[in-house]
Amino acid sequence: QVQLVESGGGLVQAGGSLRLSCAASGIIFGINFMGWYRQAPGKQRELVATITNGGSTNLADSVKGRFTIFRDNTKNTVTLQMNSLKPDDTAVYYCWVFGLGRAYWGQGTQVTVSS
Repeated sequence: QVQLVESGGGLVQAGGSLRLSCAASGIIFGINFMGWYRQAPGKQRELVATITNGGSTNLADSVKGRFTIFRDNTKNTVTLQMNSLKPDDTAVYYCWVFGLGRAYWGQGTQVTVSS
């Protein structure tokens, strides 16, 4: 089993920045991918950004140029730096890891961007 603990959500004005962090614990040796998804009210959960254990990243087109994802394999953490936030970024953000043949999800952290 893998446990994920998220931190860093909150309320910010448009144009501002937030940083989300996620720490993984448990059976972590098999983790290949880490990342973040988000779900806005009335919408499906969508990929925001992922990163492999080798550092290759994949970002949604809507966040390219504004968000950065990075991980620390020694601490088993993944961080999402979000800049130039827009009201459309308002959502619950979920930490996600994939390893040992399955996905694991965090409980989610709310990000609200006011206009």
